[in-house]
Amino acid sequence: MRKTQFFTPVVTCFDKNGQLDQQANEAVYEHVVAGGIEELVVLGSTGEFFAMTMDQKKQLIDIVTKYVRHRAKIYIGTGGMSASDTIELSNYAHQAGAAGVMIISPYYFRLPPASIEAFYDAVLPYVRADVFLYNFPDCTGYDLTPDIVLRLLRRHKNIVGLKDTVSMLAHTRDLITKVLPDFPDFSIYSGYDDNLAYVMSSGGAGCIGGLSNLVPEKFAAWAKAIDEKDFKAIEQYQQFANNLMNFYSIGQPFIAMMKAALKLRGIPLQEHCTIPLLQADARQVEKITALMKELHIN
Repeated sequence: MRKTQFFTPVVTCFDKNGQLDQQANEAVYEHVVAGGIEELVVLGSTGEFFAMTMDQKKQLIDIVTKYVRHRAKIYIGTGGMSASDTIELSNYAHQAGAAGVMIISPYYFRLPPASIEAFYDAVLPYVRADVFLYNFPDCTGYDLTPDIVLRLLRRHKNIVGLKDTVSMLAHTRDLITKVLPDFPDFSIYSGYDDNLAYVMSSGGAGCIGGLSNLVPEKFAAWAKAIDEKDFKAIEQYQQFANNLMNFYSIGQPFIAMMKAALKLRGIPLQEHCTIPLLQADARQVEKITALMKELHIN
């Protein structure tokens, strides 16, 4: 079994004017890296990439690569609605020192397989970085099936992994069982935090889960327990993750809830999000506080 990886798709911090808050973003990176996480994803869904300008994205890439340096691997979400923007941002991230990029395909129309492949075929030959595909059917309206992934892998050697943000374990399992026989070095990650142990035992590479923003130390320790085959600890962390999954039901999207929770943990950030995302209200903060107290998150 390969080494367990847990990536944190970090939140992006803004000030009241909608500009990037450099100190707050650095505080989040410090919190996550100090918690033992060795891979960060910047400008993922949790990072509100969908509402940021190209200039803001480049600015954030510069902030994270200069601040984190070699203390953790940095991956940048670079997918967009156009092939040209995706190529431009991907190569900017690569030049800045990112370990790779994560590319979600256009997320407005429900695209047929031929269109999905046409997008990646138009992008990947011009991207100099290692590439993770990003499958998120609830947001794109369509699925990167094993057949699509296999066809893309046969044409593009810079695809190295895939994030599968699908709640059904059978979906990720099918990707693992159908893709890895032909591409054994390909890395498949769950997009849901509580699926880590299952994905690893099935032959996957780990998880890219947003709850690790809050308690990176727990998820880093869980990954270590899996590698050390500490079954008692694995069970304890699984139960913790199962209970923490209740966080996702407090408010949608959960990004604003996570910022409120991070502030409760003492991370010096403002809770502003990009419109139309709203800050957590008093009732939601009460629920967040209660869940953190129940799980002994200080």
